Amino acid sequence: MASPLIGRHKSEIDTPALIIDLDAMERNIRRMADYFADRPAKLRPHTKTHKCPIVAHKQIAAGARGITCAKLGEAEVMASSGIKDILIANQIIGKEKIARLAALARHADVIVAVDDPANARDLSDAARVFGSEIGVVVEVDVGMGRCGTRTTGQTVSLARLLDSLEGLRFRGLMGYEGHCVFIQDRKDQVEKCHLANSMLVEAAEDVRRAGIEVEIVSGGGTGTYDITGSYPGVTEVEAGSYVFMDTRYLGVIGGFEPALTVLATVISRPGKDVVITDAGMKTVTQEFGLPALKGVQGAELVKLSEEHGQIQLTGEAANLKPGDKVEFIPSHGCTTINLHDAYFAIRGDRLEAVWEIAARGKIR
Repeated sequence: MASPLIGRHKSEIDTPALIIDLDAMERNIRRMADYFADRPAKLRPHTKTHKCPIVAHKQIAAGARGITCAKLGEAEVMASSGIKDILIANQIIGKEKIARLAALARHADVIVAVDDPANARDLSDAARVFGSEIGVVVEVDVGMGRCGTRTTGQTVSLARLLDSLEGLRFRGLMGYEGHCVFIQDRKDQVEKCHLANSMLVEAAEDVRRAGIEVEIVSGGGTGTYDITGSYPGVTEVEAGSYVFMDTRYLGVIGGFEPALTVLATVISRPGKDVVITDAGMKTVTQEFGLPALKGVQGAELVKLSEEHGQIQLTGEAANLKPGDKVEFIPSHGCTTINLHDAYFAIRGDRLEAVWEIAARGKIR
């Protein structure tokens, strides 16, 4: 997106604005890519975090084998940007969505999760109508209690069906140990993550013993990337939040940097120890706790309302006044990003680019 502000100082950007620290983001991308460079498992980053094609292309250029999406609409955006290898880590249900998926499969190598035989047949019917081939993986419930098959018999039976249906290409299995991601005790996290991964890998072996080839065994997330990424039998990891990080993930894993902030302006100082900003819940989410303030000693965000943020002041923060700019580090990047139309990409405090968040709001 063109902007007359390119080259201007960050402080000249109108607020509220979603800011990327490009240097920090690129270091995060490189660190994760380096981890997987010489491992059997490869990285398939989840784009539900950033929802931006140019960021996805940067991840692929750094070595990722493809991308993961949460929704069909996200996959359509990514495919339209030229990305070919796309896993939709979700079930696609309903005549309209399945038709869109079958059509998309004519233009990209799309893989979709399946956990229901009727859905498998619907996918096959649509692929035949469109003359396309849809990649499919069986989703296995490895402890989340969400989607996925829950017994060996269900997994093998569904894999056998998928492997037999016209218009479908069976690729393998997928599971997500999301219940392990935020366990802070490392020993406990490793034990629970290994248990979940063993369920997935053993399910893959069951399918192979049934005479069906398994190419993909996909799982993992940012909080478990180095556990799942080194687990024997796992072929790819779907980490996403590492690209920007947020305070929730920063409290769990080290080595990555906060690369995403919300720039806000102080609009009022109603008392000597409090200021109000123009960024509230419609700008930055708080389901994982309040955002943190970046680089202002003695300032603490204590409350968000719809359009306002209340900051308590002590020490050097007592100098904040209307017109000053502050930055919030989101507690949850994914949902905060989905509130915004564009990133303001900063390098060395200067605006380098404005990138559309093209998959924002793609919930269908």
